[in-house]
Amino acid sequence: MSDTNKIMIGKLLRSDNTGFVAGCRVSELQAPTFGALVKVPIENGTEIYGLVSNISISDDGLVRQIVSGASIPSEYTADNRYNRNLPVEISVLAVGYQEKERIYHLLPPRPPLSLDSIYLCSQDELCDFTSAGHFGYFRHILRATDLPIGELLAAHLKDARSAHDSKGDETWFNNAAQELITLLRDDYHTLMSVLGALADF
Repeated sequence: MSDTNKIMIGKLLRSDNTGFVAGCRVSELQAPTFGALVKVPIENGTEIYGLVSNISISDDGLVRQIVSGASIPSEYTADNRYNRNLPVEISVLAVGYQEKERIYHLLPPRPPLSLDSIYLCSQDELCDFTSAGHFGYFRHILRATDLPIGELLAAHLKDARSAHDSKGDETWFNNAAQELITLLRDDYHTLMSVLGALADF
């Protein structure tokens, strides 16, 4: 997989085999979006893949003081967003890993470590990951019942469809949607949630 034009979006704060949380500054927040495929390189060339499942921006003492004022000067807002270390956390759902040039849609053998770097995947990497196997990584998303599964799948599939379409593969999305229908045939509520979200793009 190509490592050209790697975009680092943060450093790992905590992790386990099912997912991890990275921290970044607000000024670095333009790169990751909800549903984006990201990766964390670890030792021996192994890379752990995940989907951005939540982005949270916490307050701090100064923000609390500023918002209680009658008006907020624009320079205060700019200083708070671009000069200070506002705590931004990016939660990632682990969906697979790559080892010795082979992609597995399995949970990683071990989680990444604190302060490991997390990168946004390129369109080529997104195509490579989603084309490996037969949508095995869907099961990790579908069992994450504490997440908005329909919205997460819709955001991910929108990105992946765009990447595959740009490569001339216009069948990928239809195959992915059919696989989801098969997987959710006995879970009407989740299926309707997923199809409803997919209908919005």
